[in-house]
Order: sequence, then C-alpha cells, then structure tokens
Amino acid sequence: MVQARAEELRRLLNHAAHAYYVLDAPVMEDPVYDRLYRELVALEEADPELIRPDSPTRRVGGAPAEGFTSVAHRIPLLSLDNAFSHEELDVWYARLLKVLDREPPAGSPAAALPMVGELKIDGNALALSYEQGVLVRAATRGDGEQGEEITANVRTIRSVPLRLDLEQPPAWVEVRGEAFIPESTFAAINAERTGRGEPPFANPRNACAGTLRQLDPKVVASRGLSFFAYTLHLPEDWQAGPPEASHEAAVPRSQWQALAWLKAAGFRVNPHCALCPDLAAVKAFCDCWEQDRRGLPYATDGVVVKLDDLRLQEEAGFTQKAPRWAIALKYAAEEAPSRLLRLTCQVGRTGVVTPVAEFEPVPLAGTTVSRATLHNADRLAELDLCAGDTIVVRKAGEIIPEVVRVLRDLRPEGATRLELPPTCPECGSALVREEGEAATRCVNNGCPAILRGSLRHWVSKGALDVDGLGIKLIEQLVDRGLVASIPDLYRLDAALLASLERMGDTSAAKLVAALEASKRQPWHRQLYGLGIHHVGEVNARALARAFPSAAALEAAALAEEAGEGGDRLTAVFGIGAEIAQSLRQWFATPANRALLEQLAQLGFSLAAPTEPDGGSDGDGGPPAATPLAGLTFVLTGTLPALSRSAAQGLIEAAGGKVTGSVSRRTSYVVAGEEAGSKLTKAQALGVAVLDEDGLRALLAADPPCS
Repeated sequence: MVQARAEELRRLLNHAAHAYYVLDAPVMEDPVYDRLYRELVALEEADPELIRPDSPTRRVGGAPAEGFTSVAHRIPLLSLDNAFSHEELDVWYARLLKVLDREPPAGSPAAALPMVGELKIDGNALALSYEQGVLVRAATRGDGEQGEEITANVRTIRSVPLRLDLEQPPAWVEVRGEAFIPESTFAAINAERTGRGEPPFANPRNACAGTLRQLDPKVVASRGLSFFAYTLHLPEDWQAGPPEASHEAAVPRSQWQALAWLKAAGFRVNPHCALCPDLAAVKAFCDCWEQDRRGLPYATDGVVVKLDDLRLQEEAGFTQKAPRWAIALKYAAEEAPSRLLRLTCQVGRTGVVTPVAEFEPVPLAGTTVSRATLHNADRLAELDLCAGDTIVVRKAGEIIPEVVRVLRDLRPEGATRLELPPTCPECGSALVREEGEAATRCVNNGCPAILRGSLRHWVSKGALDVDGLGIKLIEQLVDRGLVASIPDLYRLDAALLASLERMGDTSAAKLVAALEASKRQPWHRQLYGLGIHHVGEVNARALARAFPSAAALEAAALAEEAGEGGDRLTAVFGIGAEIAQSLRQWFATPANRALLEQLAQLGFSLAAPTEPDGGSDGDGGPPAATPLAGLTFVLTGTLPALSRSAAQGLIEAAGGKVTGSVSRRTSYVVAGEEAGSKLTKAQALGVAVLDEDGLRALLAADPPCS
C-alpha cells in the first residue's frame, strides 16, 4: 500500500512539474503540489527503500560535491561551423550538395533539400544520458570527446525530465540540448549579487556556466536554470513498440521528427523552429528572427540550420570539428563607440607583430571589452587611426572584439597618426616585412616573446600536452634565463623548479614527470608542437601518416628545396603550396635541424610507433609501411587507459583510419565499457572486436607487406 502510494505521488508530481515547467500549462495549484510533495518526502524518510532516481525529491538535496570528474561522451558532442551572412550560407549549402553528390549542372538551380531552422540559444551545451528511461548522467560539452559529469546539478533543472514520458523507453538514449538562464532570472541574480557586494555576472551564458559548475546542487537549484532539448541519439536496433504505437514515440527519420520525439518524451523543445523546404525559406526564417529575437525572454545570437533527413546527415558526415550537415548563422554583432587610449603590440611565437588597440572599456554583447587586435599594418593604415580617436567597436561572431571604423568627425585637432614601431617591442631588433606578405615580423630567433610563444605552443593540449607548465611559469623560466629553447625544458630538475614562485616540491616533481611522459606523445603531436608556419593539428596528422618519421619528412622537404624528388608534399591530401613552402623553409634552416637532433638525443621518437624494416630510408622515397595501413577502425565505449582522442591518435599515426559508424567495410571495432549499439552492430555484421590490449597488440605487430 505504501509503495503504491509513493508510486502514485511520483507520477502526479512529475506530471505537474512537466505541465508547469515544460508546457507552461499548470494543472495543479501550488498548495496542492506542496502538500503532495511533503507527503512523498515523509514516506521516503520513513522508508528510504522507496526512493527512486526519478523521484521529484531527488531534484535538490545531497551534500555538495568535492569536485567534478571527467567522463567520455558516448557520442562526440561537437560544435558547429559559423556563417555570418546569406552569402556564407550559400557557400555552406553548395559545399553540402557537393558532399552529397547533388551538385546541379552548370546554369541549373540548386537542388532543394528540406532543412530545420532552430534558434541558437546563448547557453551551455549538455549531454544527458538515459538508461531504461531514467536520467543516469549529465555532462558538459568539454572538448567534445570528454566533459565534466554534473548529474546532481542538472537534476535540479525542472525542465529536464528525470524519467522519460514513454511507455517503452529505449535501453539508452543520449539527449543533447542547451541549458540557459532566462533574462528575468539573470537580472534578479545580478541584483542579489550586487546587494551582497559581489560582482555581477557579465552575461547569462557566463552565469549559466558558473552555475553548472557549482559544487552545491542547492545553489544551482536556486538560480532557476532552464533547458531546451534539440537532438537525440538512439540505439540503431531500437523499436518503439508495436505498429499501433504513437507516431511521436517511433524512431525518428528526420530532425523534425526528432524534435517531436523529444517533446513526446517529456522535454521542453524551443517552439520557435521551422521545417523549411529550401534555402530561401531558411533565409526568410533567419531574417525574421534577427528582429524578433529581442522580444524573447532568453538570449539568442543566431539560428542553427540542420539538414532534416537523418540518413542524408549520416551520408554528409563530419569534419574533424563539426558536422557538415549543420551550420550556425550568427547575427550581426552589437556595436559601441569608445575612445582610443593607446596602440600596443604583441609578438607571437612565429615573430609576427600584431598591433592592439586599447580603448576605454565598453559593455559589448554581454561582456566589458577594452582592447582589440588590428591584425597587421595594412589594417592599421586602412583604419587611419590617430591618437585620441573615437572608434566603433563590435564583436565578430559576438566573441572577438574588433575595431570597425573611426569617427573622423570627432578626431582631436592635431592628432598623431599611429603606425607600427620600426623595432621589436620585446628585443629591439629591426622588424621585417617581406614583399607580398601582410605580416610584419621580428626575425630574431633569440627574441624572448618568440621563445615564450614557442614554449606555450609546444606544451599546449593539442601538441605535447604538458600539464602544470602554464604561462606564468614559462615567463619565469624565460625571464630568468633558465630556458632558452624547447630542449632546455627537459633539462630542468625538480630542485630548480621547486625554487620558483608558486612552485613546491610536489608540483615540481609532477612537472618533471609530465615532461618525461610527453616524450611518448605520438609523432603527429610532436610535429604540430614544432610550430611550423601553417601546419595545424589536422595537417600535422596528414603529414605524419604520409611521412612516418621526421627523417622521412625532412628528406622530402630538402629534396624539394633542392628542386629534386617531385612534389611529394603537395601530394598529401590537404597540403597546399603554402604549407609545402613553409616545410621546405623550416627544414632548410640549420637551427631547426639541430633542434630535431637535440630532441632525438633527449629520447623523442620523432616517428610513428613502429618503424618497420625495409621502409622509408629518409631519402625521399615512398613512406614506410605502417602496421595499420589500409585498416578502418570505429571506437566505442570507455577504454581503461586511453582517451578516445589518444586512441585515435595512435591508430592514425600507425596508418589506420578512424570513422564514426560501423559497416561491413570496418576492419575493427575497439570497444570499452558502455560500448552500446556500435558493438551490437559489429557483432551482427561479423566485424572483429578488440579491447584496449588487443589494439595495443595490433599496433605493435609487423605491418602488412606492400
């Protein structure tokens, strides 16, 4: 009897909360809700075995957390590419048609593909995991592969269902959406903080991010966050039920159906979305909301456009960072006038000198800004800046401050025109601007600014990923003359490090260990860390696959520099003439070759994990065979020691390819804990399945004969 009453109370209270927070259609008076809620609390306190994860009493409560743990997303939570005009939207759509092999013949109109337009909510992306219909985990975006687990905090968001409103929920479902703070709530929070003498939040997005990372769920609950769901991932083999099951619960075949599914399952879905038959309708939708968004009770900075057909989405696929089938059209940035105070200069790791305008602080798109980069001398001349000018500032994409124009009518009489200095502000060396280049550079390799930038890049997350070596410590090491090159980092000892500011014996020992561990990073990370001009993370991976050692890459570059060996560099997919020229110049510089020799002496492999016998001898011949050449892998679940990005790096460095979906062409599926539907599909198709030990064994095996 008591158990049945508790079950009934949970059902009534969850139904009332859904009607109030999701549907905006209350079905129960507040006093009635409070009475039923207190009754359920009393029953659960008397018999804790009655407590269920989906009980409304679980939304707030529990001791504050000691910290957040990092968790791997079952499915990567990627960001979107941006467009800032109808013209850029046209370019994206043309590129999409090309990927889908639907390019129109010359002179013919483009094919019309249905798309969904959704308001881009200015909040924080969340990944919600449900098992058997019950919320079991919530995580932040993080780096897209891993985020912070914040389940206790997300339980306090009333528009997030603790249990899906489905008769036959799937074994698991991943729901993605945006947590946000309504404008009225944000104003009330800031008024309260100001009253307590605390600094106000800069904007609702920052307030939301800070709230989600609160260690005490009760603080999160007090701030009234809300949530809009916008996409989901279901097991590929899930069936919603018998044919008579409701349409809303059926497996979605389109984004529009996915939104209906989410709504039927109990989520709040943004009502301001549209199914658009073609690109013209998408543009009309975007134009409409550019004006109307200002009347919304929450912040939005654009429209997300998605290809509607989920099958076509899968066919279009992803780049390394974003889906090809979706784009965010960002609205024009807010502008504000300010008075220019001074012009300063920054020197980057490649010696490029960037002018920076410093001006009186102005509030802009939710934050206060007081400086903006001016890119180069040409942009400085184009703006025609003078000391004391009144300038107009905006945020490009509502993120990066930029100077748009000068209000010349307000220029002080006799104002001095501003130009780049003739010498480096860091080392005093003469600055150089080569013919045909926009950048002005310091070419002194001993410049402290260049050294600091090179060291920051070398230890960054995408390169050697050395934890504990931040900007302040690098500045100390350079300013005290303790480090004059990258190899010098690996000659530091714990005793010396412990003597520096903000360092102690424990942190010094950890840093020495982290530096030693970084020597085992894969070849493509080492290549990216060298900071060769124009060689980014993606290009470094491509080059490392084509040239599995520094010796092989050096041989190809020097052969081309000498006019020999053909065009092996540009033969690599994604490597153009500009990157090839940078590689030739870098390897032709004696100091850079000496750097590689020193790194090798320190224990860096500067090569892919396995260098097979009889492979490339570094003379510019074909790249050596690699153990995973020609093999395709799919990663799923959580591996014991390797992160997904680390496993992908090892596979690609060994010549393999990593894809996101399982097919008969997949060579291996590497499965960890909570592998999910990809493992099930692999087993059904007879695809070989490896665990982490099996992957490592495969990496260590002899490569196939070529």
